[in-house]
Amino acid sequence: MKNIIAGLATLIVVALMAFTASKGGAYHGGEHGKVIEDFGDTMNNAKATEVPKEKDDRAKEMDALSALKDKAGNAGAFKVSKAYKSKCASCHGVNGSGFQNGKPMMGPKLIGQSEEKLTKDLIDFKAGRKENVVMKGLLISLNEDDLKEFAKEISEFPARAEALKNNK
Repeated sequence: MKNIIAGLATLIVVALMAFTASKGGAYHGGEHGKVIEDFGDTMNNAKATEVPKEKDDRAKEMDALSALKDKAGNAGAFKVSKAYKSKCASCHGVNGSGFQNGKPMMGPKLIGQSEEKLTKDLIDFKAGRKENVVMKGLLISLNEDDLKEFAKEISEFPARAEALKNNK
């Protein structure tokens, strides 16, 4: 019984394929596709002649507010490398405290850890001995020298914070 049903299903599929082939193949736009193609061309021409609009006042205010928030978040911070800002600061804070604007962040506190511990942890995250998908993804393209540079920079954070405090 199963073989009969499978045979009939196969026969129906083959018949549908033959019917589709006899009608000119599967639908690839045909005459109707030309209409849509013409419509697409008019849209492309309209975009090409369109003059970019200047930002409205609301958008300008939002840009200014965003810049102020960024400046406020970094006001109490010391100088860090662009690499640290791009890879680490979003989770560990601009100063490695694990907090930003008084709110805890996703990553733990880094400030105060030794260079050796940080290097070992970074190597373990990259190798997969410590499991964290975000860390592994961020570190996968870095070599061991890059990891040591990050560890060295982060281990200097307490001294940088103290120097910032003394300069104020």
